[in-house]
This record gives sequence, C-alpha cells and structure tokens, in this order.
Amino acid sequence: MVRHAIAGTVGTGWGGPKAGHPARAWCLFVVAVVVGSVLVAPYLLFDVESSRLEVTSELHYALLVAHIFTAMIALVLGPLQFVPALRAHRYLHRRLGRCYLFLGVVPSGLVGVPVALLSGRPVTQIGLVIPSVGWLVTAWLAVRAIRRRDVEAHRSWMTRNYALTFLAVTSRILVPLMLLAQIPFAGASTLAASVPSFIPIGQVLGWVVNLVVAEIAIQRRRARSASADAR
Repeated sequence: MVRHAIAGTVGTGWGGPKAGHPARAWCLFVVAVVVGSVLVAPYLLFDVESSRLEVTSELHYALLVAHIFTAMIALVLGPLQFVPALRAHRYLHRRLGRCYLFLGVVPSGLVGVPVALLSGRPVTQIGLVIPSVGWLVTAWLAVRAIRRRDVEAHRSWMTRNYALTFLAVTSRILVPLMLLAQIPFAGASTLAASVPSFIPIGQVLGWVVNLVVAEIAIQRRRARSASADAR
C-alpha cells in the first residue's frame, strides 16, 4: 500500500506535464484525510490528558499539537498537487504548493525538532529530528530547483518531501504490523504494554521505508524517461 501510494505520485510528477494516474492521487488524498483525521481527533479539545504521545510539559504538548495540526495540512494538500486536472491550472498548482510548504511542511518541520528533543527518548529524537530536518531541506531544494526552472529536479525533491510527509501514515501501519509479529511470542497484556516502545521504532522505520521506496520510484521514472528519449 505504502509503495503504490508513493510510487504512484512519482508517476504523476509534481509540476510535470505527464498525465499520470489521477485515481492513485485521489486514493492517496482519501488515505491522507482518513488517517490525518484519526491522528488529529485526540487533540481537538487541547486536553493534555488525551495525548496519544507522552509529553513532558505543557510547552511540549503545545508544540506537539502545533506539529500535528500543521502536518495534517501538508498530508492532505500534498496529494492534490499530483492530480493532473488540478495541476493543469498553474495558478492553483502554485497556490496549493505554497500552502503545502508554508502552512504545512515548514512550520511542522520547525516545531518537530523541539517536539522530538523534549521527549527525552533517543529513539524518538532520532525518529523525528532527522525527518523534520530532511523535510525542510528537501522543501528548500525543491523550491530552488523550480526557481531555476529545473522541473525534473523539482519533481524529484517534492517526491522525497512528500515521502517524509507520508511518514504520519506509514508509521501507523508499521506499528500494528510489528505488534502482530509479536503475538506468537507474547500475551495480550505484554503487547499492550509494549505499544509505547514500538511507536518510536515505527517512526524511524517509516521515513526510512518511504525514502527508499521514493528513491526507487524516482530512478525507475528517470530510466523510463531516458529510454524514451533514446528512441
């Protein structure tokens, strides 16, 4: 599921002329809305007691809420950039792209760093700091590429960028899978107690898996493009 979702976005291209697969883009959008709604729901009342992630202070909770809400914006707006019909309208495409970056990726990435550091857990810090920094770096490289009118590089960097955005979905898929793998070796109570320890691991594996899949898809697209040019 994760592989097809990310790979499908590469086929459409971010800002490229190719028609792509609108059904895949809309499917990605639906997944983003559903998963994003589930992730945001516990924080709508701003009740620290309902936080699904352990926080160390009210400041930590406030930063976490800001990170989650802005990440939701990026998660939902990203797939719309891959819809050919919407991308054909250059003005709308640019506006959506700016909202994706400056209302979603940039603030969420900036807030994600202190959120991770305040957790005090090394795995969580690694699992969130690296993708947060990578989020900001790939966004900057994508913007720089399009300003140079290098559409190919822009598409590739935005694909990597949304792969990091999609971490919110992938990590939620990986954690249950890891728990299911433990069923033959542990009881229900043991599994329930181990959930918090699996979440940081899922975060790390999530962005690693997404970036690997995105890179494979990018290289395949480039190979197809080179083959077509050679004919």
